[in-house]
Amino acid sequence: MFLIFLVPVLIILFLSFFTVKQQSSAIIERFGKFNSIRHSGLQLKIPVVDRISGVVNLRIQQLDVMIETKTKDNVFVKLKVSVQFKVIADRVYDAFYKLEYPHDQITSYVFDVVRAEVPKLILDDVFERKDNIAVAVKRELNEAMTTYGYDIINTLITDIDPDIQVKNAMNRINAADREKVAAEYEAEASRIRIVAKAKAEAESKRLQGQGIADQRREIAQGLVESVDVLNKVGINSQEASALIVVTQHYDTLQAVGADSRSNLILLPNSPTAASDMLTNMVTSFAASSKVSEMSHTAPIKPSKKANDNTLE
Repeated sequence: MFLIFLVPVLIILFLSFFTVKQQSSAIIERFGKFNSIRHSGLQLKIPVVDRISGVVNLRIQQLDVMIETKTKDNVFVKLKVSVQFKVIADRVYDAFYKLEYPHDQITSYVFDVVRAEVPKLILDDVFERKDNIAVAVKRELNEAMTTYGYDIINTLITDIDPDIQVKNAMNRINAADREKVAAEYEAEASRIRIVAKAKAEAESKRLQGQGIADQRREIAQGLVESVDVLNKVGINSQEASALIVVTQHYDTLQAVGADSRSNLILLPNSPTAASDMLTNMVTSFAASSKVSEMSHTAPIKPSKKANDNTLE
């Protein structure tokens, strides 16, 4: 008899106690009508009379919504919107009884806001202003879902995926822009190299000309000294000049012969060749000087017509 009495008592006790997990709330109904909300810990209910109608999760949840819409420049794009939300602790009743499927309700609002905001923007602006779209979604959701006991923590645009052809076109545009910039830099570098080379050549020629001038000055000084030395040993200036010309002539032949690829000009090589060359040069210089003097000293003769006018 005792066992028959003990078993029902144990069953009643077992059905009377229950536990609620952390960050959860249990909805207790009595004969199908809302009775109370029980929070985490060990709880007691009347068996048969009370029942656990449901458990509401109070932790932050995330809902990912994929949306396909069109931009202002007629580009179809897919957006992934992540909505982070939770049930307000003191509004568990509204969250449980007012909405049958809260995820579907949130998804509908996200679709509505995104398809109202994105068509106002071109594709580039969608990428740049995705945070503005997320703020608009959060604002709209907060206004709607607070009534049902839900708090929207945050909304994020986590992915923007245009059509594959559009992405390829954007990549080509980006590549073309980078190639253009690279070409501009290469052109600028080439210009700098050309300018630097021109400056170097100009400086080289200036220094080369200066060197040639110094060389000729030294040669002339050496010739003067050579003539003075030859005059002191009884050789007159004309003979000394002829000797110097012959010496330079043979020095030139030796320098030309030292290079196998040089061009050789053969000049008369008779015993009097140097003297004749010098005589011709002196004669040419004397004739040129005489012509110049005559052109400067010749009187201007009046024309015959001018004389006739004077007589008249």
